[in-house]
Amino acid sequence: MRDTRSPVPRAAVPPMHQLPGGRSVSSYLIRNAKILGGAPQDVLIADGVIRQIGTDLAAEADIDIDAHGLVLLPGLVDLHTHLRQPGKEEAETVLTGTRAAAMGGYTAVHAMANTSPVADSAAVVEQVRELGRASGYCDVQPVGAVTVGLEGKELAELAGMHASAAGVRVFSDDGKCVDDAALMRKALEYVRTIDGVVAQHAQEPKLTEGAQMNEGTVSAELGLPGWPAVAEEAIIARDVLLAAHTGARLHVCHLSTAGSVEIVRWAKAQGWDVTAEVTPHHLLLTDELVRSGDPVYKVNPPLRTEADVHALRAALADGTIDAVATDHAPHPSADKDCAWAVAAMGMVGLETALSVVQQTMVDTGLLNWEGVADRMSHRPARIGRLAGHGRPISVGEPANLVLFDPAYRGTVNAESFATRSRNTPYRGLELPGRVHATFLRGVATVLAGELAEQADLIEQGDPA
Repeated sequence: MRDTRSPVPRAAVPPMHQLPGGRSVSSYLIRNAKILGGAPQDVLIADGVIRQIGTDLAAEADIDIDAHGLVLLPGLVDLHTHLRQPGKEEAETVLTGTRAAAMGGYTAVHAMANTSPVADSAAVVEQVRELGRASGYCDVQPVGAVTVGLEGKELAELAGMHASAAGVRVFSDDGKCVDDAALMRKALEYVRTIDGVVAQHAQEPKLTEGAQMNEGTVSAELGLPGWPAVAEEAIIARDVLLAAHTGARLHVCHLSTAGSVEIVRWAKAQGWDVTAEVTPHHLLLTDELVRSGDPVYKVNPPLRTEADVHALRAALADGTIDAVATDHAPHPSADKDCAWAVAAMGMVGLETALSVVQQTMVDTGLLNWEGVADRMSHRPARIGRLAGHGRPISVGEPANLVLFDPAYRGTVNAESFATRSRNTPYRGLELPGRVHATFLRGVATVLAGELAEQADLIEQGDPA
């Protein structure tokens, strides 16, 4: 983003994690940060953990950070990221995707299974995990496919992926719906035995054949095949009943309609173990944008109506929707710079998610910063059973943190993104907020709004 306001003075910080004489940085003193938006306090980070919290700390550190006006949050956790590697590196790699994640304030992401080859075996999920460890920018937790090859015919090696070094707990055929009810039941029955979860892409395929956008007034006027809300809602209704029947955990990916909200709300009222996520773009954008004909607005599920947007915001505010998940879906330019009918579906979102949430939820008064921490860190980590993340900001906890500047206003410049792809729907739009620093186990992956060098990160060791 381009800064459109007077800069706030910051203490000088080195661009990398090396001090004079070649000594590595091991401690940071963050001064006057608003923890979860509260009163300013100092936070000392040393040796990977939070060592002290208080006012006017006398502690010494390798680097002092003036955090006046900045909000300190737990490191963000994304339940829904497409890193594309292996097999689709022209769109994204684990390295470029995790760099984008760090710039967005994320310390952990769940990498979806629709790679090539598909992440439906222990070998592939372990490969993705190792690529994440080698990047150093954030923790990468692979998501395993529910079915072999995402084909919806037979269960994948769920046990093998769970028992692997990747320790898979989240399984999803995202991009495709597990529409066979019997197969879905089997998957739920298995994940119950490992305290895992099936993350369902709710899309009844027979109701969406050839669909190009949300079914409604705009699709009728444009003459584009419509994608009815009931195609999402019917699958969710079926699956919450299956989850209740099996006693398993169900997670609904990228909820997008007011009707879906009511089904999830009803299921939770029954005491069933159902969670749901919403994307930033479904909190802000509507199907009216499709009138432009720009394929950047083509996404699955499609952008919905203004009424749906308001229902989603309200549901995120009251906790019916548990988490914000980016559904970061990078594509090479050729797959988006083409006719709408043949364009790929998806948007990048890691680097803009927190800004969109500020605009739609915080600046509107629907959530405070503590609520943002809950929906973008605590609950996602809990749903994914991700150790070391989504933890309270308190002494002794791993220093997975993000410093965010909510007073910043800037214009989105896609060319400055860390992700390899540029298919953002926010290009040229002014959004609030910017990540000032991201810390992964006490090491700054981003500092003063700039990425650290990879060489300074790879010695961090295994995730906590």
